[in-house]
Amino acid sequence: MKKIRLGVNIDHVATLRNARNEGYPNLIDVAKILKKIRVDSITVHLREDRRHIKDEDVEALKKENLLPLNLEMAATKEMKEICIKTLPKFCCIVPERREELTTEGGLDVKNQMMYLSKFIPDLINCNIKVSLFVDPDFEQIKASKELGVNSVELHTGKFARLYNEKQSDKELERIKKASQLCRELGLGCHAGHGLNFENVSQISSINEVEELNVGHFLISNSIFMGLENSIKEFMKIIKHPSYKEH
Repeated sequence: MKKIRLGVNIDHVATLRNARNEGYPNLIDVAKILKKIRVDSITVHLREDRRHIKDEDVEALKKENLLPLNLEMAATKEMKEICIKTLPKFCCIVPERREELTTEGGLDVKNQMMYLSKFIPDLINCNIKVSLFVDPDFEQIKASKELGVNSVELHTGKFARLYNEKQSDKELERIKKASQLCRELGLGCHAGHGLNFENVSQISSINEVEELNVGHFLISNSIFMGLENSIKEFMKIIKHPSYKEH
């Protein structure tokens, strides 16, 4: 049986904290909970507008080093400098538009090859494992492979939306074929966006999907179940290897 990894995005813990700017809830306290229940990594997205995660959050999480840090970021000069200074274990490059509420689609790797081919090597040379957040599209995945990254994260947002409308079969098949291509090319295959208790098993059961990164649902659901219980339930559904120890 395959061992799937789970990364938890804690951006929206910071959203709640920033509502009053009083330092609570503290992200390090959240990281301690995640370590306790054996989550595999912590994800934070440092956006250009700093709407939730702040520079000092990234620094503090890296300094405490409770779990491997996955830094989501746009491919900008500023973010590259921060990433190289902080040296997270992982970096996921995502598209970013200031006016969007959340990441709305995958990175257009194919049409940014020249720029990304100059951007990414500096990160790889610092021993940062780089992934690209892409739609489950063959051309984008092939382009990602050419850039020498470790993995891609397949954008499951469209699948999640169509799942709610009971029309997700075609998109699920697209994700399966994309994940198979990742394996053929020697790319790690991660997935994330819009995943929840109801839909995640269809993604986690795909043999080639090695890791899930989930945030908004888990943080939101913690209002009703508590953070530990929400994540443990998620671990149970995806058959995470740490669940049996709880």
